[in-house]
Order: sequence, then structure tokens, then C-alpha cells
Amino acid sequence: MTKMFKIALPDGSVREMPEGSTPADVAAAIGPGLAKAALAARVDGEVRDIMRPFEGDSNLALITSRDEKDALELVRHDFAHILAEAVQNLFPGTQITFGPATEDGFYYDFSPSAERGPFTEEDLPLIEAEMRRIIAADEPLVREVWKREDVRALFEKQGERFKAEWVMELPEGEPITMYRSGQSDDAWIDLCRGPHLASTGKLDPQAFKLTRVSGAYWRGDPKNPMLSRIYGTAWLNKKQLDAYLVRLEEAAKRDHRKLGQEMDLFHLQAEAHGSVFWHPNGFVIYRALEAYMRRQIDAAGYLEIKTPQVMDARQWEKSGHWGKYRENMFIVPDEIPSTDEDAPILSGKADLMALKPMNCPGHILVFKQGITSYKELPIRFYENGSCHRNEPHGALHGLMRVRQFTQDDAHIFCREDQVVSEAQAFCELAARIYKDFGFTYSIKLALRPDNRFGSDADWDKAEEELRQAVIAAGMATEEFGWEELPGEGAFYAPKLEWHLKDAIGRTWQVGTLQSDRVLPERLDATFVGEDGQKHRPMMFHRAIFGSYERFIGILIEHYAGKFPLWLAPVQAVVATIVSDADDYANAVIAKLRAAGIRAEADLRNEKINYKVREHSLAKVPLLLVVGKREADEGTVAVRRLGSDEHQKMMSLDEAVAMVTAEAVPPDLLN
Repeated sequence: MTKMFKIALPDGSVREMPEGSTPADVAAAIGPGLAKAALAARVDGEVRDIMRPFEGDSNLALITSRDEKDALELVRHDFAHILAEAVQNLFPGTQITFGPATEDGFYYDFSPSAERGPFTEEDLPLIEAEMRRIIAADEPLVREVWKREDVRALFEKQGERFKAEWVMELPEGEPITMYRSGQSDDAWIDLCRGPHLASTGKLDPQAFKLTRVSGAYWRGDPKNPMLSRIYGTAWLNKKQLDAYLVRLEEAAKRDHRKLGQEMDLFHLQAEAHGSVFWHPNGFVIYRALEAYMRRQIDAAGYLEIKTPQVMDARQWEKSGHWGKYRENMFIVPDEIPSTDEDAPILSGKADLMALKPMNCPGHILVFKQGITSYKELPIRFYENGSCHRNEPHGALHGLMRVRQFTQDDAHIFCREDQVVSEAQAFCELAARIYKDFGFTYSIKLALRPDNRFGSDADWDKAEEELRQAVIAAGMATEEFGWEELPGEGAFYAPKLEWHLKDAIGRTWQVGTLQSDRVLPERLDATFVGEDGQKHRPMMFHRAIFGSYERFIGILIEHYAGKFPLWLAPVQAVVATIVSDADDYANAVIAKLRAAGIRAEADLRNEKINYKVREHSLAKVPLLLVVGKREADEGTVAVRRLGSDEHQKMMSLDEAVAMVTAEAVPPDLLN
């Protein structure tokens, strides 16, 4: 008698299926439409191949293209698999390593033969064509379970030394999955955890594009061989791909490095790798953001402080950063020039110091000065704190990834009964600020990592408090993209993350709120409770911009350089048509500046169309054009950046009043 399994579906129904049945069989039993649409299955919470048989009674949810997150990860994984097969078909002797799905596509690392040499972007069209041939062949992707020794033997026979090395690091005795493209014994096969789609033909051959080639070290170690990494982007259909390519094109136009140069905002150079040289125009934006944030934190009851850049290494040992973050810190040894060799030597007479990578230990030292009563809590310390982190040279990227940066950093010290209300207040503060810049966002809760300080009980409590705060703020909803991220918290605390969505749909992780009971314990922070005894405060780490450098980079790309008037480095240019209007233009400038407007005059002997074009490229929001008639009548012709409307004639007083009203920062409008 055939054994039957009970398969529970999301709608509450239960189907009985014979032993050996697969999720594909369930889909077919429900209907031909679902059988065609089903890509994979979630069996008891685990994503699996749709052709993998059930192992007993199970809960089943079928994955279709409507489940976009799961579906995209599946197809991107498949495209990486097919990329590897295509490369080995075209270039025999190439060794394969690994190829994961990424946020917008996939990549695969290869070791080309010595005769072939590294891959280049000229190879990509040929590889794409071979990938489409493999997709058209509609070969089944067959899951096989192997023993570790058998996998190693196969790869050693094939000359795949990277795979042979890796497989021996997998747990001994556990089954290992291999995926074969086709059912013949000589079909292409790869070590892979899976899952995969049922066959190559399930992919849309027009929904991917190989984008670039770079170098990458085996296992990320510069001591290991250099590999060729081929990147691609992949989507569920051609429409999604085309939309993504348009976004890429738009992103290139908005690149903050390009616009930063065109608008004369900042530059970077080799003499200070990873540190920003702010130009006057760029520093106007920086200062406007500082002033805006100070108004916000003053209104929210924060106290601004300033802490040292360099501290004794023993302080970083106490905080735990020395053991867990030292490779990212800049160490400051005691050095004395040698008169013999004209080179620095260690004197050994001073203590080891380090530039601060973060502000929290310094804030605790300020908190510890004097005796703090429970009645004084919460205490909210804020600092525009300059930090240094020794980021890898290859990871540096314009303003987005730097070595020297300034955080809008704050630490809140509070009692246990104040934790949820303080977290809720921060959620509401962050919401107001992001709204002022036109951002929508999602909120994620990053949970405990494997490598961490603190007890499980403390982590349980901290994670639940953050959940409750977001619920109390009304933000633990689908509208706010609420999601929990296992293993992604800091080593000392879980954290809330704010992921901003910009004008072209990209997301940027910016704000954070971390709930921490570890550092107050390690650095012996206390307050005197109502009972007269010493107690540990709970400490929040929080930032909204994240860093001024990165936030400005995001704003440049979000606005495409067309800043709202209150942030624009130059808010208005007064441009003359004829030299007879020079005196009047200077009078207009004087009146604008007296009203607090950042205005400049363009009195050059150039045609007005040339001036309009030049200031438009510089992203100046308002151009006030004046000629002899305007000088005689006391008027200006106003042109707006990016507006299709013709210039508008206004009296000078009307224009100054309009510009002044529009230049008010959003937090001062009410």
C-alpha cells in the first residue's frame, strides 16, 4: 500500500499526496496555471527545488513570480550557474569557484587558464550568447546528493583545485548537493547548495545582461591567486531589466562624484586617501545640514558635547573595540625621527594611542563625570563627531565610503522604564527629518550576530524593546517595510535601521538606533537610583544622517544636484543682459544678501543665453535676469532651474520676498 503524506497549504486546505510526490505535483493537482507559474517551493519554511520530493507531512507554499523577493534570488542564482557553464563551454581549462546572487544580479569568480589570461569586457557578448543557448536548450537542473570524498575526487580529476579545496572544509559526514545541467553522466555539474529552478528554460533569456569584469582574490585574501569576476544583472522579465538599465543610466547622470566636480563642491586626492577636501560651495551644504540638525536636536532635548580625537589604547580595550575592531583603527604610536636614518622609530616611552573610529566611549566618559541621579535621566549627548576608520583602499568610493567622516552621533542614557519611550521618540524624530528631505523609507530590526558581547537574556530584552518602540510609533507595518534581519546586529547591540528610498528607487541604509547594555557595563557607567544604590543606565547609540559625507553624497544623487533652495550653495544669480544694468544688478544682489540669500552677480560681457546655459549646468535654482528696461522699471525676470515656463517678470520687492520665503528650511516653516 502506497504511503501518503499530508501537505498543508497556506489557505488552510490539506492535500494527501503519495510518497515520492513533489511540490510540482501539488501545483499540477491544483491546476495547469499554477503548474506553469510555480518556480520553487517553501517547504516547512525552507525554500526548495520544486522537483524535490517531500520527506513526510509538510507545510507547503508555492513560489511564483508574484513572490518577487524569493523569485529574484532564485533566478539570479540560476543565471550565475549558467554563466559558469557557459564560460567553461567556451574556454576549456577555466576553473570555477563561486557565484552568488546579489542585490541586483549575480557574479561568478573564475580562474582562467594561463594561456587564456584574465577575462575582459570584450568577452561578454560571446558569453551572453552561450548563456542564451543553454537557456534555450531547456535542460533540467538536477539535484544530486554526494559524499564529500566523492566530490573532492571528481573535482581533483577535473583539475578544479579551488572547488576541491573548498569542499574539504564542509562538515564531514553531512551530505553535499551537486547540480547537473541535464541528466546524462557527462552533463555539466557544479557544487551548489541550491535551490534552483526546474530547468534552464524557466529563465527569460532576455532578462539578463553581463555588465562588467573585475579582479578578485580567492576567498578575499590578497595572498591568494587573483581571479576574474564577471558581473551580471538579472530580472524576472525583460521589462524589469529595461527599467533597471534606465535606472543605471539615470544613476550615472546623478553620480555625486561627477556632479560634485561640475558644481565645485569637493574633491578627493591621493595625498589624503579617503578624506574629503570640501570646497566653499560644498561646505555651504555641510553647514546648512549642521544648522538644521542642531535645531532638531536642541528641540528634542539633546546636549551637544565635543570629545577628543585620540585616546589611550587601554580605553579601546575596555570598550571591546580593540579586540573586535582594531584592524579598522588608525593606531598612533609614539614616534621620534631618527637623525641617523631620517626615518621614524618607536621610542617606547609613551602609551599606545588610537584615533577614534566612533564616539561612544568618549560619551560614556563624559557621562561618568560627577554623580548622576535617576531624576536627571534621560541624558541625551549629541556630537558632530569626527571619526577615522581604516577602510580598505579598494572599498573607498567618493563620499559614500571614506576614512575620515563626521557623524551626527548621539547617545542616550536612560533608566529601564524609559527605554521604549526614548526609542519611540527617536523613531518619530527620524520620521520628521527624512520627510523634510523628501525621502520615504523602510525600517529593519537587525538581530544578534554570532560574535557578540552580552547574555542571551539581555539580547532578548533589547530586541523586544526595539520592536515595541516601533509598534508604539505605528511603524511596524508593511507601509514602512518592517522586517527583521537575523545575525546583522552590532557585536554589542541589536539595532533599528532606516533604509531610505531615493528619487530613482534605490535604497540607502542611513539612520540607526542601537540598544546597548554592554558598553555601560564594560566602562562602568552608573547612576544613583531612587533607592540610593548604584544602577547601570541603558544606552542608545543613534544617528539619523549617519555621516555628513555620505548623506551629502546621497542628497546630491537624490536631487540630481538640483538642491531645494534652502540647501543650494548658490541660491540665486543675477545676470545682466547689457553692461548698462551692472549698477542695478549690484543693487539687486545687495538686497538679496541683506535678506539672507546666497546670491552672486554675473556681469560678464557674454550673451544672456550663454549665461543661462552655464548657470543651469551649475544647478543654480534661480536666475534673475536684468537689462536696461528692468533697471528703469525696478523689476527682474525670474527663470527657474528645470522649469519649462517662460521667465516671469516681477518687481524687485516681490522677487526678494518670493526667494526669501522659498529659502526657509522646512523645519522653520511652521
